[in-house]
Amino acid sequence: MKSFTKWFNLKKTAQSAPIPGTSQVRNDNAGYVWAVDDWARLDRFLILGSEGGTFYASEQKLTRDNAEAVLRCIAADGARVVARIVEVSQAGRAPKNDPALFALALAAKLGDEPTRRAAHAALPRVARIATHLFHFAEYVKALGGWGRGTMRAFARWYNDMDAGRLAVQAVKYQSRDGWSHRDVLRKAHPVAPGAQHQAIFNWMVKGWDSVGETPHPDRVLATIWAFERAKRMKDRADVAQLCALITQYDLPHECVPTECKQFPEIWEALLPHMGLTAMLRNLGKMTEVGLLASLSDAERFVVARLAHAEGLRKARVHPLALLVALKTYAQGHGDKGKLTWQPRQKIVDALDAAFYLSFQTLAPTGARTLLALDVSGSMTGPVIAGMPGITPRVGSAAMALVTAAVEPNHEIVAFTSGKHKSMHAGYPTGISPLAISPRMRLDDVLEKTTNLPFGGTNCALPMLWAAEKKVPVDVFCVYTDSETWAGDIHPVQALRAYRQKTGIGAKLVVIGMVSNGFTIADPNDAGMLDVVGFDTATPSIISDFATPAARA
Repeated sequence: MKSFTKWFNLKKTAQSAPIPGTSQVRNDNAGYVWAVDDWARLDRFLILGSEGGTFYASEQKLTRDNAEAVLRCIAADGARVVARIVEVSQAGRAPKNDPALFALALAAKLGDEPTRRAAHAALPRVARIATHLFHFAEYVKALGGWGRGTMRAFARWYNDMDAGRLAVQAVKYQSRDGWSHRDVLRKAHPVAPGAQHQAIFNWMVKGWDSVGETPHPDRVLATIWAFERAKRMKDRADVAQLCALITQYDLPHECVPTECKQFPEIWEALLPHMGLTAMLRNLGKMTEVGLLASLSDAERFVVARLAHAEGLRKARVHPLALLVALKTYAQGHGDKGKLTWQPRQKIVDALDAAFYLSFQTLAPTGARTLLALDVSGSMTGPVIAGMPGITPRVGSAAMALVTAAVEPNHEIVAFTSGKHKSMHAGYPTGISPLAISPRMRLDDVLEKTTNLPFGGTNCALPMLWAAEKKVPVDVFCVYTDSETWAGDIHPVQALRAYRQKTGIGAKLVVIGMVSNGFTIADPNDAGMLDVVGFDTATPSIISDFATPAARA
């Protein structure tokens, strides 16, 4: 009798086998989970991308799998796909815009006629700067090349843009991915809507033979004149004149010759007009040259900008970009190159605070929340969305602290090596409470999670631990890649057993930290939710799901 239920049990099934009667599939680590549907996978791809792959799946495999899921969505409802791409891109919900551009190229080249028209019309809303446009051009090239609709879409991108903004695009983003404005214009053949556009097009294609000392009389074209003057300046004697050009014509740092970026006066002139993303990327350099010094106006300016939530939102500064900036700046050196600096503590603290500000405003729900971080080996794999230094393990700790900062009734635990042993000998698993809180700086929290020991991945452990310790939990939030395999009971079975034992209608939120196709949440259970890690909307979605009304 006992041997029958050992191998066929609806309440307790080893994770190395599917729960009988369910649609579970095998994950990349030989455990059984559920497959997310194509629309959920579209969201994961748009937000997390596939750069670097995962611990178990190569970048090539992950990209192909995601692209095929996107194509299935396009075939099912192309207009919905394009609308979703625009929504995620415009709201700044993804750390990088590349997945949105690639998905838009798939719709533009491989969708039906209405989908292609919708994708072409959406191009200016997704490719908001010339760098995006060059990326899109390369994707289009790889997916079959330029047709008449593609040519018109690129032509409209240039012609519909205000001439003043187009001049800035021309000098700031000159080439990328082997494409330049000249290349695109020669493919698109736009007919200029006016004299200013025509003059800018001429400069993009042919340049100017000579540049005088007198500014161009047209204010729009004077931006190009200022750039042409600036790029000829190379040494200390030119600094005053270059600063004047930067200030008068709002030249971005891309227009400044590398030789002049060693002078603090240059960065002082650039800083007031610098975009937030550019400011984040250049904090180390501005510190190294001495601009961000003790009690300096520049440091106060930077700290004030980072404390402005609405400014962060308007600039589409993603939380992951702030996390990268914090991690990089606090360590005092970049991941590439030889630049080093002595971090300013006020800047570090401002970056830490800005990370929390960059998420949507949340209100506490009062739910008893267990935040469970998967810190297993697979979570130390390739970085999230290609962002340097931010592995899924690091990202999960940061994401958890966003909820912890709002919810007063929370506990944070991690899957680690411990006393729970499964049928897989040699892989002990356990739960370790984490002595971390949002009052700690993020860089200190990340260091703590990096040094945790880990065993086999068992995503049932949070529910087993809470049941064993008699911990009352309303919402289990599990941050994972769903590559669970080492348990003798599936996470959903452990959750249902916890509900039955405690009488609490506990919910499970699975925060997917990579763009694979797996989840430990049962799609047929209304008390389980699957969301995407590092979507800026995720904390508010969790909050809505965890409210008492939602739990009832």
